Amino acid sequence: MTASGQSTTPPALMPAVADLPSTPVERSRAGARLRYLGLAVVVAVSAVLNTVKLSQNGYANIFYSAGVRSMLHSLHNFLFVSFDPGGLVSVDKPPLALWLQVASAKLFGFSPLSLLLPEAIAGVLTVALLYMLLDRRMGTAAAFAGALTLAVFPSFVAVSRENGVDPLLILLMLLACGAGLRATETGSWRWLLASGVLVGLAFNCKTLAACLVIPGIAAAYLVCAPGSLGRRAAQLLSAGVLMAVVAFAWIAFVESTPASKRPYVGSSTNNTELGLTFEYNGFGRVEGQVGGPGRVPVRPGARVSAAQSSTGGRHPARSRARSRAKAPPPRTPVPPASASSSVRNKLPIPFGGPPGPLRLFGVGLGDQGGWMLPFALFGLLGVALLTLLGHRLGDPSERVAATPRRRDPRLASVLVLGGWFVVEAVLLSTSKGIVHPYYVSALAPGTAAMVGAGAVAFVWLARVQQRGWGVLLAACAATATVATQLVLMHREHYMVWFIPFLVAGTVAGLGVLVITRRLAAPAVALVLCLLLVAPTAYATSTWLAPVQGTFPAAGPRQAAGTGGVGVSRGHLASYLALFHYVRGHRPGSRWQLFTDAATTVAPFILLGMDAGALAGYSGTDPAIDGRGLARLVARGKARYVVLGGEFSSRGGNGATAAVLRACEQISPEAWQNPDNTDYGLTLFDCAGHERALASG
Repeated sequence: MTASGQSTTPPALMPAVADLPSTPVERSRAGARLRYLGLAVVVAVSAVLNTVKLSQNGYANIFYSAGVRSMLHSLHNFLFVSFDPGGLVSVDKPPLALWLQVASAKLFGFSPLSLLLPEAIAGVLTVALLYMLLDRRMGTAAAFAGALTLAVFPSFVAVSRENGVDPLLILLMLLACGAGLRATETGSWRWLLASGVLVGLAFNCKTLAACLVIPGIAAAYLVCAPGSLGRRAAQLLSAGVLMAVVAFAWIAFVESTPASKRPYVGSSTNNTELGLTFEYNGFGRVEGQVGGPGRVPVRPGARVSAAQSSTGGRHPARSRARSRAKAPPPRTPVPPASASSSVRNKLPIPFGGPPGPLRLFGVGLGDQGGWMLPFALFGLLGVALLTLLGHRLGDPSERVAATPRRRDPRLASVLVLGGWFVVEAVLLSTSKGIVHPYYVSALAPGTAAMVGAGAVAFVWLARVQQRGWGVLLAACAATATVATQLVLMHREHYMVWFIPFLVAGTVAGLGVLVITRRLAAPAVALVLCLLLVAPTAYATSTWLAPVQGTFPAAGPRQAAGTGGVGVSRGHLASYLALFHYVRGHRPGSRWQLFTDAATTVAPFILLGMDAGALAGYSGTDPAIDGRGLARLVARGKARYVVLGGEFSSRGGNGATAAVLRACEQISPEAWQNPDNTDYGLTLFDCAGHERALASG
């Protein structure tokens, strides 16, 4: 107030100030209630989406589930992340996310829910964390909108309902962003080092994928943190060194262990974790690699169906093993049965479309994460503009000089969370190697943060003096997002009936925004709520059927899994028949059964058998050759080998070739009911054939 009693509050802010509680204490209490209520709502929404009908997913990703069971077998398997109980081949990922599942299984017993719940909880915690990060820096409205967008992000919900490594990876990356923001605001060594440690831990979930938050954190600290530029650079360098120590500690442990004393590093070509990290799980994903789209490894002369070629070999095909063996012609294998829901019966989509600027909206990726991307892009522009102009997103009664400020916490937030959003989007759009649709889940926190902050930025740009910018950005964001959702709904044949309501409601909201700035907040809120309806409903489709463990995806017409141990009832009968036959006929002491690939043997491990994969996950790892297998057979550690099933046409390795050449095929009638399908599996007995195995 001035001496004459006139208010100094700008006229544009008068209506907003008049709506506030009359005293600071009342404002504080009302704000606290709103914050807690908003947090409770978004946490509840996330918990419901992540846990309803969760048990129907069974062991979900049976590759990881079998690995967890094997790690419970011994400390050696635990430390080296062995896929099989005998310790022949390791899982193709670092250990941290799987160690969390091992801890849960140790506490609550090995069961599907003990493996799935940690990931569902990690998803909920990520939503709560994003809410708190945005609330502190952008205000409660932005926090609620952003966290709700994250909670209903279809791909994020899909991965939170299976036992992959992505939920913990995303949680740790967001924690690293939060620590980085605190460090930027305070200049604290402790918070900056904590951010480095958290990135290092995330690295131990999915290696280089964790590094996508580093550019944003580093840029924010260099630009916004207190102190001289030299001091900030030195602090960042120290945090980077600590991050590298944490990130490579486990890798160094594995590399320092003689190869004969540990499992073969699964999916690597040189039996090293460094090779796996920087090739198969690293730059190969960006530059292109074997196993990526159009580069599926197939044994020369093998027959591959069109379906198998399009899915990266992840569809059952007849094994050449049976055609090479002297036996009657094999029966045509029956593909795994889909879920009971008649609409979820398609083959999974294993890869995104061709690299390009529209890839995130194309088939495979668009329906998993494209629903709110345009809004997030314009939201990023809105927050950046508001930061440049210097208007606070918090209490409207506070006047802030309209000048850029390096220490503005919103600028740091834009650099950290917006930087993650941009880097993730660019990488997913341009990578030439393996980009599975569920990779879009890592785009969820950045997208959600920019949606929440952008919505509030539109309101403030519209209500304060920059009204034209706010209306223009809001109109562009809403129009582009509606257009995107129309394309997705028509392409997926989903909720087409909702289109008139979406279009009419958006037009009405934008009309109100143009007519009166006083109603800018409810107008933008109406538009945002309408835009979140379709992705929310799409996310609930994960309840319809068991998740497809290898390619978790939302959508009523996406491929579904079978639940249980990963095979349908008909195929389970064959698995059980083979299981009991081998168990009753003097199997090996360390490996009761070998198969060529991990996905074929995983159900046997989950059923309780000490089994292993001769050629690793995809059936091509040079984990063991004929001589190595001969030594195991001679020592009584192994005897039976099954060839066929998934990846059977990829070529195998020296051991599988030796089995085909040397071992005796057992007639299917000897181990199962002839009326059952054998799923393309052929059983071989290698006992007494050691010399033939070792020769050649």
